[in-house]
Amino acid sequence: MRIVVGADDEGAVADAVVAELRARGHDVEVLEREEWPEVAARVARAVAAGRADQGMLFCWTGTGTSMAANKVPGVRAALAWDPWIAEGARKWNDANVLVMSLKRTDPEAARAIVDAWLSVDAPDPDEAENIARLRELEQSG
Repeated sequence: MRIVVGADDEGAVADAVVAELRARGHDVEVLEREEWPEVAARVARAVAAGRADQGMLFCWTGTGTSMAANKVPGVRAALAWDPWIAEGARKWNDANVLVMSLKRTDPEAARAIVDAWLSVDAPDPDEAENIARLRELEQSG
């Protein structure tokens, strides 16, 4: 799987996630660090355009990058702080960009969050109608 990763600052958590993704054999593109709106837009646009299957973003709280990424049509960024949230975001919301806090997520927790995120191959078919409504909302405003 091709995954694009971006962060607005250095942090052990982002480095641990990149190492974990590469160890699992994923094709990982790491973007240069830049301010959170810009790095979020670059990751989101890569996912929306199909240049990446998924994206992962990091900023101090995770909030700014998730907000910025969600401005790009076709992106469903989810801020996850534990494995259950990450798995649910993929399973029930068809999220395609995982966001974590650089300041409140330790590397071990981040690896568990990524493991849960990647454990979901496809969204729950029972949520297809809700996911379609989300796409309609995205187009209509």
